[in-house]
Amino acid sequence: MEGTPGNAETAALFERIADLLEIRGENVFKVNAYRRAAENILETGCPLAEIRAEGTLRQVPGVGEAIAEKIEELLDTGRLGFYERLREEVPESLLELLEVPDIGPKRVGLVWKNLGVTDLAGLSAAAADGRLKDLPGLGAKSEAKIRKGLEDLASRKIAVRTPLGVAWELAAAVRESLLGAPGVERIEAGGSLRRMKETVGDLDFLTAASDAEPVMDRLAESPLVAEVLLRGSTKMSVRFRGGMQGDLRVVERARWGTAWQYFTGSQAHNVLLRELALKNGYSLSEYALKRTDGTERLCAEEEEVYRILGMAWIPPELREGRGEIEAALKGGLPRLIELADLKGDLQSHTEASDGRATLEEMAEAARKRGLRYLLVTDHSQGLGIAGGLSPEALLRQVSRIRELGRSFGDGFRLLSGSEVEVHSDGSLDFTDDLLKEVDLVVAAVHSALSGDREKVTGRFLSAVRHPLVHILAHPTGRLLTGKGRTGADADWDRVFSEAAATGTALEINASPMRLDLTDTLARRAMELGCLFAISTDAHAPEQFDFAHFGVSVAKRAWIPPERVVNTWEVDRLLKWAREKPARVADRVR
Repeated sequence: MEGTPGNAETAALFERIADLLEIRGENVFKVNAYRRAAENILETGCPLAEIRAEGTLRQVPGVGEAIAEKIEELLDTGRLGFYERLREEVPESLLELLEVPDIGPKRVGLVWKNLGVTDLAGLSAAAADGRLKDLPGLGAKSEAKIRKGLEDLASRKIAVRTPLGVAWELAAAVRESLLGAPGVERIEAGGSLRRMKETVGDLDFLTAASDAEPVMDRLAESPLVAEVLLRGSTKMSVRFRGGMQGDLRVVERARWGTAWQYFTGSQAHNVLLRELALKNGYSLSEYALKRTDGTERLCAEEEEVYRILGMAWIPPELREGRGEIEAALKGGLPRLIELADLKGDLQSHTEASDGRATLEEMAEAARKRGLRYLLVTDHSQGLGIAGGLSPEALLRQVSRIRELGRSFGDGFRLLSGSEVEVHSDGSLDFTDDLLKEVDLVVAAVHSALSGDREKVTGRFLSAVRHPLVHILAHPTGRLLTGKGRTGADADWDRVFSEAAATGTALEINASPMRLDLTDTLARRAMELGCLFAISTDAHAPEQFDFAHFGVSVAKRAWIPPERVVNTWEVDRLLKWAREKPARVADRVR
């Protein structure tokens, strides 16, 4: 955390500290002290900075000497050393487990200390394998309850949230249908869709129009709508066919900036922005920035809202209350990757394995989208369900790729590769001699993702340490569509650290059914020094259009373009690939 935190952010931090302390096994009095302080800080109407300036910080109920000193450290530095040390000792990902019914902080601490579980995927694997029932104080009945709680949590999340790719298509269709309504000056989506979260709860549409009635009539009459749930003078709620709910709000054009900012969220971002506005003498709402004398300052564009509050415009993908406001105030927002930065695609499939188009058709589709190179990565023979290539078939494909590549006169490069399977013992599906024949190797784990954590971690480590593996494909293996799949439970810090040390790129798979790595894991990998590849995993020509989903994951992870290997020119990319054996050798010494 950087910058000066407000009351809400400080209270949330103290709640996290309380949970982590209880997971660690701290005494109940210390844990409750932080909870009580958090509760009273939230109920305090005056900003903590003003209370401190008045010298009355220790008069806030629940704020004793020790907690007051921590608040002062936060106010002075924007950081809290105690919290940072605590996070090093207790993995913050354990807080996810508290969402599961029938498992509180003490049980979270139990499974962490005894089984090495650090996240929901790990807890699911332990429950499925029957490892919980033998822990002190649990048993078969408790294990069954936790397993049921995990199922309920998963179904609840699936029931109320829609994968980004599905929501994106619906939102695009709705927006297109409303654009032609009389009087509409502008219409955009907000909410978690605009922030490009991997799943979306409902759709929020904001419209600038001189008259709300025609645009609401248009939405009510749309064949996409199953039912109108609510209709007012400027607001309308509907249920779309398929079950998603949507809200439409109509504002005057002069108030567009504050409205779009407000309805984009997130809640955490907006709370912090409102606190900043108060410090600058304004109250911020969806309608305007209001001065203390009651007069309004209207913002027709979002950029004006942020400029008035002393910072650059913050991209919506960053608006999660994760330090973006503090960075913007200091002029330290990163240069985020954009779709135009991608020069190539490093995972694609043809009809030779499980793709739906020929090599020529895939190459032509990539060229039409302005890419300068395409890596063809049909599956290796071990993934029989995908029609993986035999060694002989791969060699024939390599020859055909080289032959076809010579026919391109515009500098486009067609690269040979393989999505090679990583076996349960960590070995690869093809021999080293065969892999040396291709330009780049993409390694993938498709099976036994929910097995023993140490063994799963070992498979990933073997892959990134291999001197001929350049990219680790869709690392967790999770799926967002259909019945879904939570993905592998591995020691990701170990995997990421090894990938960074060997210069192995981690894939951000842009397919909306995967979006893997997740934004949170990708940001952790970036902090540990990793490189990335944003790949579409295209199995058909139109799927090259998935690239923007992967770019959005990278944005949410604060990844700059220089850390993404397919923003590089092809010669630099191939040089990096050729140097992998030397990097591994240096790592072994």
